[in-house]
Formats: sequence, C-alpha cells, structure tokens
Amino acid sequence: MMLRRLFTRENVIALAICLILIALVIATADSAPQWIYQGF
Repeated sequence: MMLRRLFTRENVIALAICLILIALVIATADSAPQWIYQGF
C-alpha cells in the first residue's frame, strides 16, 4: 500500500526526468570546457 502511494504516475515521470538530466550531465561532463569557453 505504501509503495502504491509512493510510485504514482507523477512521481515516476519526475524521477525519470531527473535520471535523464543526471545522465546528460554525466555524459557531457568530460566535454564541458569546450562549450563553456567556446565564446572566449
């Protein structure tokens, strides 16, 4: 019963968005200086 309240549709969508954002940050972390300092 507690898990059903915890894993509502909105919470699952929010968790998926957070995981995608974290994965994007990790994937682009090694190439970050190129696009940060590109304008300088």
